[in-house]
Amino acid sequence: MKLPELSEGRGLLFEGENSAILAGLPEGTFQVAYLDPPFNTGVRQRAHRERARPDVDGRPGFQGRTYAIEQQPERSYGDRFDDYRAFLMPRVARAWSLLSDTGTLYLHLDYREAHYAKVWTDELVGREHFLNEIIWAYDYGGRTRRRWPPKHQTILVYVKDPKGYFFDTEEVDREPYMAPGLVTPEKAARGKLPTDVWWHTIVATSGRERTGYPTQKPEGIVRRMVAASSRRGDWVLDPFAGSGTTGAVCAALGRRFVLAEQNPEAWPIIRGRLGEALVSTADAA
Repeated sequence: MKLPELSEGRGLLFEGENSAILAGLPEGTFQVAYLDPPFNTGVRQRAHRERARPDVDGRPGFQGRTYAIEQQPERSYGDRFDDYRAFLMPRVARAWSLLSDTGTLYLHLDYREAHYAKVWTDELVGREHFLNEIIWAYDYGGRTRRRWPPKHQTILVYVKDPKGYFFDTEEVDREPYMAPGLVTPEKAARGKLPTDVWWHTIVATSGRERTGYPTQKPEGIVRRMVAASSRRGDWVLDPFAGSGTTGAVCAALGRRFVLAEQNPEAWPIIRGRLGEALVSTADAA
């Protein structure tokens, strides 16, 4: 398959099983491949969303207005694999072959499989191609008193050419210094580059980004990866598109993108979220 000539900030959505879609894409095309697969939690992931609408007989709200709460359809997908390696690694291998010579692969997992995936991917592409282990830490959600509550996820970063990969620190958002008094006023005003530990909240239940899709990732996390490892007009690949966060980020940053998603419940969410940024949709069959 040859990808169409698209303007910056536009992309394609392929609706179907991603291994078939990946097999048809041209090798060496993508500057960034971001893989956010199911985490093999062993449960069915579910999420729902509520919407407020005006209602004269509803509950009182802001400035004396009354409203009613509508329950939106539940979103869900299965997240259990008897052989996770057999599911994950062929997709990682194909995504790796689709990267350009200066490209970067980001593999987003949690504590259940990240350590296994690190060993598997080292074996697949060579340990010398490993660049970073990013820890995304957050402090939100349920707590347990039986262990340390897990509040982080892991992003493994691999580069196609360890000596010639693209990385642009000028495009990365900066963070406040924890001790601004220890640096010059100029540095304090500019902020510091993030380290490999990213403190960033999850998508808030009532936030602007919220789509109601389970396991939705915040735009701020994906934006940092795309901005650092690609240029305007570059192609970005996300074969586990979910709610379309990667597409939304790419559209805002002027990157072209290919999304693939198997879950039919996600397709209208992605189309509604991206609008005209999606030039067309395509069926993998």
